Amino acid sequence: MQHKLFGTSGIRAIINKQLTPEHIVKIGLAVATTTNKGTITIAHDTRTTSPMIQHSLIAGLNAGGSNTTTLGLLPTPALAYLTHELKADTGIMITASHNPPQYNGIKLYNQDTTAYDEKQQNQIENIIEHNAFKRAPWQNVGTTKSADESNRYLQMIQKSIKLKKQWKIVVDPGCGATSRIAPLLLRTLGCKVTAINAQPNGFFPGRSPEPTAQSLQPLCQTVKHLHADLGIAYDGDGDRMVLVDENGMLTPLDQILAAYASHVVRKQKGGIIVTNIEASMCIEKMTEAYGGKVVRTRVGDVYVAAAVKQYKAIFGGEPCGAWIHPQFHYCPDGILSSVLLLRALEEENRSLSSFVSQAPLYPTLRRNLTCPEQNKSTVMKKLENTLPTAFSQVREKVTIDGIRLTLENGWILVRPSGTEPLIRITVEADSKERAREIMEKGVKTVEKTIKETVR
Repeated sequence: MQHKLFGTSGIRAIINKQLTPEHIVKIGLAVATTTNKGTITIAHDTRTTSPMIQHSLIAGLNAGGSNTTTLGLLPTPALAYLTHELKADTGIMITASHNPPQYNGIKLYNQDTTAYDEKQQNQIENIIEHNAFKRAPWQNVGTTKSADESNRYLQMIQKSIKLKKQWKIVVDPGCGATSRIAPLLLRTLGCKVTAINAQPNGFFPGRSPEPTAQSLQPLCQTVKHLHADLGIAYDGDGDRMVLVDENGMLTPLDQILAAYASHVVRKQKGGIIVTNIEASMCIEKMTEAYGGKVVRTRVGDVYVAAAVKQYKAIFGGEPCGAWIHPQFHYCPDGILSSVLLLRALEEENRSLSSFVSQAPLYPTLRRNLTCPEQNKSTVMKKLENTLPTAFSQVREKVTIDGIRLTLENGWILVRPSGTEPLIRITVEADSKERAREIMEKGVKTVEKTIKETVR
């Protein structure tokens, strides 16, 4: 296992290769050490290796003196919410989210439902690296109990959100963590639900746990065939949702994020919206006209959630379908998001396609340029100076995650890949011609900088 355990969303790796039971025991011991023998809640997704990970985690946590409560099969946002409700010190979700079945992983949550930040992650890694565990004496070893608290999560949504219309919905949990709870909740709210791929199965036989355009074709066809109002798909651990409109078409992720953000801003008569630096400029277009302000963060729901809390934002989200509703909790929540979206459609008296069409769709281009791993940081440092000189009007330069330049009628983002020897370039503009022009200048500048550095 590499020294760097945590990625942009917890720990994630191939089981019994990069992540073994021995490593997982140490992670449990490190969590017990950092929480000073605190109480821990644990839940898991449907992956076949989740029980093995849970046993290994409990061994480490109990050895460090922590008492644990296992909550069974739950979506990630339910685990985060219940960590707060049960007043646990830390919540641990066993999941690899949308990764293939050979992967599994761990996400850590604080009592306030925020994910562990970089400082906390580094603390865990340092304890493991230096073997600085605090083991409990035999008489103080922690205990473990099991509890089914899923009703608390369901009741939180049921009490807060009422739907007036009997929505005809097709739900696709993808055999993941939302397989039982999502269809149940929607039915209790009065929806007429057809569920596909709703049998929990860690081999994900129905479709990939990643809700992509290709994997969701059966959902699109089912929505169209049944003349449903819309379709909802969730990823493997239920912190993201993807929508299909009444015509059987996938809704563009940036557009639906912008349309919902605009709805929230209009309803609140202003407020702060948080999104990441890769999200479309249509979010500003849709919110600033109604008194909203957009704050951008690094890519990753950890950073979006931290900014939502810091700036007291009214909503936050990423274009992958991870939406954060701070009036409920700070964890991205696919199930809660889909119910709130239904209520928004009712309040605006719109179909999903009409709701989404309010947001402009701008041309987006992407390119990957090869750059040796050892040269990436030097290249990015040089680009901080050279990239802005390639453009005549730079309105804003942001360097929180790569380099993002806001230009006239568009923007460019240059980021090093975190997993491959690549520099990634993303461009968005108000026309295809402008997008191509920005990309051409960006590629030329990045290629030149890479060539000068790798000599």
